Amino acid sequence: MNDLIGRVFDFEKRVFPSRNDLYAKLAAHGQSPKALMISCADSRVVPELIMQADPGDLFVCRNAGNIVPPFATQNGGVSSTVEYAVAALGVRDIIVCGHSDCGAMKALMNPEMLEGMPNVAAWLRHSHAAESVVKAGYGPLDNKDKVRAASLENVVVQLAHLRTHPSVAAGIARGEISLHGWFVDIHAGQVLGLDGVSGRFLPIRDDRPLPVALPAGQRLAMDEPMMEAAE
Repeated sequence: MNDLIGRVFDFEKRVFPSRNDLYAKLAAHGQSPKALMISCADSRVVPELIMQADPGDLFVCRNAGNIVPPFATQNGGVSSTVEYAVAALGVRDIIVCGHSDCGAMKALMNPEMLEGMPNVAAWLRHSHAAESVVKAGYGPLDNKDKVRAASLENVVVQLAHLRTHPSVAAGIARGEISLHGWFVDIHAGQVLGLDGVSGRFLPIRDDRPLPVALPAGQRLAMDEPMMEAAE
């Protein structure tokens, strides 16, 4: 803890003064983040570091397993964060970001690890669809590969949950919101992106188009009603 406190002092004495113009602008004009990232709370996965983001660039929500519960009338921290990001801040890109060696996904695939953690077990019910996909859709896998598969499928599941939130659904229908599914491979130092067409996670490269789970584009189920001719 003393090491962390020392870094607080360093922020006050060195970092803040060196970025004084940026912080003054943010204090005076508020925030206009470029994206909402919903990532795991794992201490090894730092969204701002991965994206080399400055203060004000990212609106971040972190929790065990990068989970987005389906929308319900019962209030929740993730739901409130999503709603505020879209409705109040006007965020137009939402990223659900999983990662390798995820403890939550290990517990999902090995439920004996959840003994004595009833709250974690209840939280992971929002990932049961990912568990089912791995068990029913994949062949025999060792535990390491099961966890990786679950981590990838969990991103897909949480993106589906995200679309049940009214603010997100309305933004998608209007063509204003893009959804992204990312996976950070801690061992390789690589970020993969979900390609919505193929359904596969592809390496994010600066010489290739960005893989996008759901690109922005108007999605309305009914054509615009034709105006009736005046009698």
